[in-house]
Amino acid sequence: MELWLNNQAVSQVVTAGRRLIDFLRDDLHLFGTKEGCGEGECGSCTVFLNGTAVLACLIPMEKAIGAQVVTIEGIGTPTSLHPVQQALIEEAGVQCGICTPGMVMAGVDLLQRNPAPNREEIIEGIAGNLCRCTGYQKIIAAVQRAAQETT
Repeated sequence: MELWLNNQAVSQVVTAGRRLIDFLRDDLHLFGTKEGCGEGECGSCTVFLNGTAVLACLIPMEKAIGAQVVTIEGIGTPTSLHPVQQALIEEAGVQCGICTPGMVMAGVDLLQRNPAPNREEIIEGIAGNLCRCTGYQKIIAAVQRAAQETT
């Protein structure tokens, strides 16, 4: 099976029916994408598949053949964070970290589709991502800040 992962070609034998989340974490040792629920309810496993935000725990590898996949590891770099990542730090929108990769991916997805979202659009944009720690206010503020800094 071949795909593009974070702008690099990947070719590997994969068992039929294997989920994208398992391939990323178990086979490629990319641990940034989290598995919170395994049922598509929490958003912590959000990745981009051909530019669309999807839940990796629900995606069979067959759907990733030949696809462009971007994980949290493909968003920003340690020395040049994406504006959403930087804003989450500056707004203290991170606590335990389980939801953080999915929240970043949701924020990036939203800002790609709508560079200047209002508060309600941000709430809707991250609605598929659960956070048990922050109460969402700091995450919302971070996405607002990232939007202001990128427009």
